[in-house]
Amino acid sequence: MLQATMPRTAPLPPRLSDNGNWLRTITIGLQMSRDPLQASLDLWRQHGDVFSFKVNGLPLHSFLMHPDHVQELLITHAKHIRKDATYTDTKQGLARFFGNGLLTSEGAFWRKQRKLAAPAFHATRVNAYAESMTRYASETLDGWQDGAELDIAHEMMLTTLKIISYTLLHQTDTNTAKRISEAMARIQQFAIQNFFIPLPFPTPSTLQARQARRMLDEVIYGVIRQRRADPSDRGDLLSMLLLTEDEDGNRMSDTEARDEAVTLFLAGHETTANTMNWTFKLLAENPEAEAKLHAELDSVLGGRAPTLADLRALPYTNAVIKEAMRLYPPAWSFSRELLTDLEIGGYHFPKGSVVILTSYITHRHPDFWEAPEAFRPERFLPENEGKIDKWAYIPFGGGQRVCIGQAFAMLEAALILATVASRYTLRLVPNRPIKRRAAITLYPEGGLPMTVHRR
Repeated sequence: MLQATMPRTAPLPPRLSDNGNWLRTITIGLQMSRDPLQASLDLWRQHGDVFSFKVNGLPLHSFLMHPDHVQELLITHAKHIRKDATYTDTKQGLARFFGNGLLTSEGAFWRKQRKLAAPAFHATRVNAYAESMTRYASETLDGWQDGAELDIAHEMMLTTLKIISYTLLHQTDTNTAKRISEAMARIQQFAIQNFFIPLPFPTPSTLQARQARRMLDEVIYGVIRQRRADPSDRGDLLSMLLLTEDEDGNRMSDTEARDEAVTLFLAGHETTANTMNWTFKLLAENPEAEAKLHAELDSVLGGRAPTLADLRALPYTNAVIKEAMRLYPPAWSFSRELLTDLEIGGYHFPKGSVVILTSYITHRHPDFWEAPEAFRPERFLPENEGKIDKWAYIPFGGGQRVCIGQAFAMLEAALILATVASRYTLRLVPNRPIKRRAAITLYPEGGLPMTVHRR
């Protein structure tokens, strides 16, 4: 049955489906599988910040949209939650493809891996990648022609593909990187299609996803074998993963290194590419913000390529990236399983429930954002950023599982934006609507057609 919104003292959050109402159950499941973001938006607008539904064969799923509830779950109840089967199940979850990396592991093993991976993301190490980030962004622009129509989604994907291949694997072979990227895309599509309506039998998409897993293994294990034969530090992330030791002198096994490399490739490639896609779309739709960005870049760079040292003098450039990630967070949603009964925001949630946090919606919560749909980079200028509620802005998650690579991602995005916007203005192609698509990441379905104009 469909329940009306209940008061904050309700023993359970509003249930949108229940035993016996099989049609409502199937309808919600299908909506979530086809377009989980739009379905979440529609349910939020109808039922408020807290609601639940149960799809047959899956545990109760509850949604929390309010920043206070997000903080309560991730901080107050941190010891009583874990990644749910969507991530950790080796038969149905992401772990069947990504292995037991930082995205999918739990407990003591996750803590060990996080500690081993941490040196790879030390500020000194990350900052050393700045030059290669700018270099690959500049190489992309060298192939552009004034007035040409391009798929910017493709251009940004290639750019971040080259950057992560070099900084993670020290690979300059574009074909190798493309194979990894194609495999990632197949796995993403399979994961979102089978989340809310899991099928008990293999489908063509299942077979494609398995093939993608084999492709990932072939490429990544091949690189690891090369490194074992020559274990010198090449300055990339994989070197650090293979060379770092724990307190007992133990290093990652080949399987552990493979799982972390695959996870980092996903986190450092597609998420940043999509951040850039949405950034350029928003700038094209907001000429005043674009003019401020150009003025800052012209004043600081004077036409040259940006460097790491320039970023401190580019506050508006950084603010543009942060505001774009508010409106279009690449990791638009994440979830946790409850290890015990919990009360959050006055609601009771039973043990075993899966709680979904949708940053796309939290970033638009009208109680925390003035004109939440408007693109206003000024929100994130140094004099204003301190006014933002920490839990109203969670593009990298929060709590102990906050993204380990957020400094890497922000550095990469700022340098790409500064490189592109100092040389080109991008314009949307008329009568070509851009449709968002939510899989593991949030991306423009069908690409991002834009014309590029030399400044």
